[in-house]
Amino acid sequence: MSEKPEEKSTPAAAPKRKIGGLGRGLNALIEGSYEKKSERLVSHPVNSVGLIPVGQIQANPYQPRTHFDQDALQELAESIKVQGIIQPVTVRQTGTNAYQLISGERRLQASKLAGLDAIPAYIRKADDQQMLEMALIENIQRENLNAIEIALSYQRLVSECNLKQEELGDRVGKNRSTVTNYLRLLKLPPDIQIGLRDAVISMGHARALISIDDTEQQLALFRRIVAEELSVRRVEQLVRNGGSTAKPGTPEAQPTEEQSLHIPVAELRRTERHLSERFGSRVMVKPGPQGRGEIKIAFDSVEDMQRILHILQPA
Repeated sequence: MSEKPEEKSTPAAAPKRKIGGLGRGLNALIEGSYEKKSERLVSHPVNSVGLIPVGQIQANPYQPRTHFDQDALQELAESIKVQGIIQPVTVRQTGTNAYQLISGERRLQASKLAGLDAIPAYIRKADDQQMLEMALIENIQRENLNAIEIALSYQRLVSECNLKQEELGDRVGKNRSTVTNYLRLLKLPPDIQIGLRDAVISMGHARALISIDDTEQQLALFRRIVAEELSVRRVEQLVRNGGSTAKPGTPEAQPTEEQSLHIPVAELRRTERHLSERFGSRVMVKPGPQGRGEIKIAFDSVEDMQRILHILQPA
């Protein structure tokens, strides 16, 4: 009687790995470069993008801004949970398993709030001066800064990074006259700088006040601007006619849109500031004729746009 041939067992097929969707962001594209459970050094060459454990990334000691709106950070964290990190942070390697953040402080903080173990980072080489320069320039280009904050950042780039105004203009994408106008704001009296910082007056008002040589006259006209809610055009007329000594109550040559709608300039600026804080981005309120107008919300990346859209979604 012949023996029945022994049947060979066929190993079960390995379960297919589930591929994450686009919502995982940049992590899904480079996840193979990071071993979550391994403590060994994962080598990332300069000018490459890799996943870096958040615990290995130190804060940027040259970060010019130390306060970040916590509500906006939490909203960004919620967006990251859904969409992942779309734009990598930028770091430099300082040692074995040690990195220092160059730019992307908000993304790093929000990623920690979102509970991420690692985030995508662009690794580049930079010395201390380059760190300061890149942090300041990113701050100018990406953050919702007021005119005084921009002027102070420009001043630091000139004094601490030894940049000439022409070089500074090239770095931040502005012409020299624009850079000069911002730097001149720092020559105004402190009270006027505070008014500009807090959106009590506009950049146009401040530029008109700079044309007055006498500090007392500058302050007197500043107080009139606030008390009478003068438009920029009216202030320019007063400066041409001798500053704050011109007769008060002179009618405008042509009413501004704010005045034609009976909306005080200070109220518009307060509204813009409130909305900017709410969305964590620059918001512009522009009134138009016949009660119409528009509200513009600025964003600087796809990730930032998605964060704003998340805020706009009904609860």
